[in-house]
Amino acid sequence: MIGIVVVSHSPRLAQAAVDLAVEMVGADGPAIAIAAGAGDGVIGTDAFKVAEAIAEVSSPEGVLVMMDLGSAVMSAEMALEFSDDPDVPVRLSSGPFVEGLMAAVVRAAGGATLDEVDREARGALRAKQSHLGDEDPAGPPADSGPAAEHAIEVTLLNPDGLHARPVSMLVTALSVFEATVTVANLRTGKPPVTASSPTALLTVDARKGDTISVAAAGRQAVEALEAVSDLVGKGFGELGADSARAHEPVPSLSQPPARSSSGAPSSGPLGVSPGLAVGPIVRMPEKPDEPGPAAALPVSEREAAAEQIVAAAASVARALRDKASRVSGAARGILEATALMAADPGLIDAAVSRVTLQGDTPERAVWAAVGEVADVFTQQGGLLAERIPDLHDVRDRVVSELLGRPAPGLPDRVEPYVLVARDLAPADTALIDPTVCRAIVTVEGGPTSHTAILARALGLPAVVAARDAMELPEGSVVIVDGSTGEIVVDPSGDQVARAEEQHSRVITFDGTGRTRDGHRVQLLANVASPDSVAAAIEANAEGVGLFRTEFCFLDHAEAPGLDEQVAAYRQVFAGFPGKKVTIRTLDAGADKPLAFVTAADEVNPALGIRGYRTAWQRPELLDTQLQAIAAAAAAENAVVGVMAPMIATVDESVDFAARCAAHGLRNVGVMIETPAAAITAGPILERVDFASLGTNDLAQYTMAADRLMGELAVLNDPWQPAVLRMIREACEAGLAAGKPVGVCGEAAADPMLAAILVGLGATSLSMSPRALGGVAEFLRGVTLTRCRDAAIAAVAAGSAGAARSAAALLLEPTPA
Repeated sequence: MIGIVVVSHSPRLAQAAVDLAVEMVGADGPAIAIAAGAGDGVIGTDAFKVAEAIAEVSSPEGVLVMMDLGSAVMSAEMALEFSDDPDVPVRLSSGPFVEGLMAAVVRAAGGATLDEVDREARGALRAKQSHLGDEDPAGPPADSGPAAEHAIEVTLLNPDGLHARPVSMLVTALSVFEATVTVANLRTGKPPVTASSPTALLTVDARKGDTISVAAAGRQAVEALEAVSDLVGKGFGELGADSARAHEPVPSLSQPPARSSSGAPSSGPLGVSPGLAVGPIVRMPEKPDEPGPAAALPVSEREAAAEQIVAAAASVARALRDKASRVSGAARGILEATALMAADPGLIDAAVSRVTLQGDTPERAVWAAVGEVADVFTQQGGLLAERIPDLHDVRDRVVSELLGRPAPGLPDRVEPYVLVARDLAPADTALIDPTVCRAIVTVEGGPTSHTAILARALGLPAVVAARDAMELPEGSVVIVDGSTGEIVVDPSGDQVARAEEQHSRVITFDGTGRTRDGHRVQLLANVASPDSVAAAIEANAEGVGLFRTEFCFLDHAEAPGLDEQVAAYRQVFAGFPGKKVTIRTLDAGADKPLAFVTAADEVNPALGIRGYRTAWQRPELLDTQLQAIAAAAAAENAVVGVMAPMIATVDESVDFAARCAAHGLRNVGVMIETPAAAITAGPILERVDFASLGTNDLAQYTMAADRLMGELAVLNDPWQPAVLRMIREACEAGLAAGKPVGVCGEAAADPMLAAILVGLGATSLSMSPRALGGVAEFLRGVTLTRCRDAAIAAVAAGSAGAARSAAALLLEPTPA
């Protein structure tokens, strides 16, 4: 690679500009040397420093020198006279200092020549000029670069489309190529945006199922497009996590929902991470207020003010990267994505333009620039709107840096506490210490927010959408129930003692599910891959009620072969010798798309080709899977049952049973996830051996409410009487046919609801391993008669809240 020298009057500005440029390429960029300041903190430039810097990064490919203004140019010219190596070409670039440096570093990282890098640097202002309508009337210069030479169209498979983390991956992956890449969303028809700007990519509003057009020009255009295709084909690494997310518990309300003026149910407070905790409230420090109006800065002060923005943004990005280096997993990814947003050239350029063109103060310019982007996100809605807290977090940190105030962040505490905040930025949530923070309560947020995701990962109870939370007095003790969303303020001593006891107590399952009077209810575990078998075994699960096989298919461009599937299934079967293992055939489509099965142009994927319906188009996939299941079952000693997802008709159950029989599989069942299957459960169970209720999908289809939308969480509650009636229909059909009907949806993980399910006639309950102890303990405290009485009352209730309240009155477990 060529070497790059950065000459500036200000060491701080030079370092900030370099940090910003290096952010785009990481550790694989060119050698960069800084020659800034005149020594001892004096603003200025020194020709000898420039010469030393040139020698430091000397390369046979050449050295490009980027300068800020005035004497920096003269110092660089003088430094060339000191050069004693005629074999190293040195070029002084007239490109803009910040934008040109970024363009030069990215292009140099791809191995471009000195001429190509210089040309990229000198043309770095074109995007900004085009945006502001300030193009040269004579047209673009002759060295403006080639038009797009290559283009592809790819369909997004990951559940959330181009949100923050995929955008971060895309920008990082493309930064190593010598190519100019643009992205456009064919659904919206908007003009293409540069793929070097994460904020610009986020405004593309590309969702799951959207087709994006990616065009590239340059020496490595084809390779760049291949990198894009690879990332999109693998779902940006999110396809494996999607299944788990889709089956997380649907948050419930602690009381019947209030109604807004429009008559719609209110959405909060929502429990989004289960558990019970008690502690004193510690409120998150308030973020900086919006800077007030001020007189326009004099023209002579604007350049220095603009430099402050660049330096502050670079400082914030460095701090976030430092935090990312101290954590791992999802937290690290979120922090790195936020750091990338802080260093986003599009965002910084917009703020700098407000200073240089309008005379805004730096802090007001940053606030306004972020506000414009946030407005776009709000208009586009959905998951893009959920990234607004990330933007505001970056805004608040940069503004605080500009004002010389401490960055917003977590309270510094060593004693246990309950954190209350208006909302938590990813950078805050990722650094929470679960040994000190007992629970999280936020005014804003939803089930898919970073707060919810990371709280579940940390095992912390969390409640969001608690509208009055910031009015709770600092230091007052509260009990937080992350399952129901209930917050008890100033509880009694007895309540605190009980909550503390429950918080510290480890509930174990003895391996036999039963009610107080001895009625047997199998308590099983849901597993998603061979890796999750250990947790189920450690929790003493009686077997596996739902073995999701999607893991074996995700991240595959083509379906896995027979041998690969046999090996994977055997790992799960081997963990439960002599015990029940119910394996579900491929459940693809909708929120779990597969590249080789799911059509990109489905108008309504949730009601489209998903679950068992994929066998209509690709019957060979099901046949190969059934063959693999049969071979794996024959090689191990588990009691294997196989069931099909998303059954809606009797004919489908007949067809599935016949396919299973053809492969020697005799214990055959179906998933009841549609109202149609629940209503016709009687004739369906005449054709198969068992049924299992998928309450997540059954709730969303019964209530016509997308289970992934936080706004519809109230409707998507398994306590809804209509959903309970569907469950009752299926269970009664099983009782009449003398065949077992279990529940494998996350409703089984709610101890009180588990008792209702038993009362409705469920013969087994399958859940995440960590929920087994709590459910087992609750069931041991109630009789079958009380479960049935509570079920009758819940089904007869007029709302989900009323159903829950009626059940609570009748179900008060007593020690077994």
